[in-house]
Amino acid sequence: MKFYIIAGERSGDLHGSNLIKALKQQRPNAEIRCWGGDAMEEAGGELVTHYREMAFMGFFEVVKHLGTIRKKINFCKEDILSYKPDAIILIDYAGFNIRIAKFAKANNIPVHYYISPKIWAWNQKRAFKIKKNVDYMYVILPFEKEFYKRYDFEVDYVGNPLLDAIRDFKPSQNFAFKDKNVIAVLPGSRQQEVEQMMENLQKVTVEFSQEHFVVAGVKSLDKTLYSKIENQSNVSLIFDQTYDLLSNSKAALVTSGTATLETALFNVPEVVVYKTGTISYAIAKKVVKVEFISLVNLILQKEAVKELIQEKFTVKNIADELKHILPKGQKRAQILNDYKNLKALMGDENTSQKTAGMILERTILVDL
Repeated sequence: MKFYIIAGERSGDLHGSNLIKALKQQRPNAEIRCWGGDAMEEAGGELVTHYREMAFMGFFEVVKHLGTIRKKINFCKEDILSYKPDAIILIDYAGFNIRIAKFAKANNIPVHYYISPKIWAWNQKRAFKIKKNVDYMYVILPFEKEFYKRYDFEVDYVGNPLLDAIRDFKPSQNFAFKDKNVIAVLPGSRQQEVEQMMENLQKVTVEFSQEHFVVAGVKSLDKTLYSKIENQSNVSLIFDQTYDLLSNSKAALVTSGTATLETALFNVPEVVVYKTGTISYAIAKKVVKVEFISLVNLILQKEAVKELIQEKFTVKNIADELKHILPKGQKRAQILNDYKNLKALMGDENTSQKTAGMILERTILVDL
């Protein structure tokens, strides 16, 4: 049995790797070719293209790289036809994967979509394209099942794979900051995200000279992106140890994305920050249909964690909000209580195993 899996960013690589492990556990002879990252390759997938080659953020940035994206899409289509998979598994990554879904459907290749694109945030009419070209959708956010019902598309809520990843996490006994109450900084996995965070972090740390900040770096990015904090005495930089860091942190500054939910599931009070290019943000303001950008707030449908977006992403605002969530801060207790409600809403499914089982069962039925 052969599968072709496509993930286009770091979080997709994490979830894709756990799905690959589950597929191989249930079907040891399964062959998997993939677009993703180091984690998917280590899990047993044959890596075709690394996500760092496709990590474009924001409307303007995507437009600038349209030529590259088109070439990648064409190559992907040729590679799929050459590989002849029994099914394609798409992971988030809307702009690319929705095109591949249409192509696969036209070529009679079953399409499984694991982790819905965030079309409920903007361009909701994409739900019609998904319904037309996707055979099975496995959603990981509680409200997504109801969203798709509005388009008469029955999807499967399988729980959230972050719960699997955190459940399987084993803290390192050699972690450099073990048992220290540090402030975690999760600046994202894209170059622009890191640049924006490092610019302000350098100034924020001066106001918290008695605290120690630890930045979760990403090895696939150029290390010089983190150079602004190299000479800060109360700032350290580590790579690919995010869960160890979160398990030893008392608060966090987090760039919007999957990391906001990971931080909450580790019970770490956080401030969510995000800044993109001026043009991209102006376009986003016109098309985005949701009130919040962090997954925590979207699931809870309230501002449980503070979001500092674009012009609100200032040194003063970051410092003020950070004080509120540190031990004895006035917002800390409420955030921790909201996290309890968050976990109750998400449930406790063994997501990777459940999804793998459903994909395998449906693929076998097609082959019969």
